[in-house]
Amino acid sequence: MKDNGNTDASVVRRSAFAIADRLPDFSFRNPVAEDAQAIHDLIAACPPLDTNSLYCNLLQCTHFAETCVLAERDGEISGWISGYRLVHDPEAMFVWQVAVHERARGQGLGVAMLNALFQFPAVFDAVRLVTTVTPSNRGSRKMFANFARQQGLDLEIRPCFDRERHLGGAHESEELISIGPLDTASLTF
Repeated sequence: MKDNGNTDASVVRRSAFAIADRLPDFSFRNPVAEDAQAIHDLIAACPPLDTNSLYCNLLQCTHFAETCVLAERDGEISGWISGYRLVHDPEAMFVWQVAVHERARGQGLGVAMLNALFQFPAVFDAVRLVTTVTPSNRGSRKMFANFARQQGLDLEIRPCFDRERHLGGAHESEELISIGPLDTASLTF
């Protein structure tokens, strides 16, 4: 699937699928290098998300492509999830960022992307979803709670990164959300 660090778009696109019953107009796939600029623009248009460098997004689309998901409708990017498997805890899938374009909000796209993510081969055997979310980010908290509820999974929240101790007072504290145990073969859509 890869050649010199670049994902072969035709192989990835053949593995794309739609969650037919809930959101038939959307397709879900892993990103490719050429998606990085559009992803960067989407994240910038979704406050309060932190914008990363375009280079960071390019690395996500290449080095971490198999653990990221892109949602498209009518050929336009509508949503993005970046993430990776934790090296020190390979049973966990860390979701770094979730972005949904304003034209696609309110349709359950974030939860659908989470479901799609756990169907990709590089994520299929994950036992837990972990992420960090600020207390004020009600949209993300609601999305993760909806995912856990719809799948009948436990959701645990505990302190993680402290505003003063870890983030130099420049960023709100982040709480760790852990959802599981996952059995990807029985996830419902």
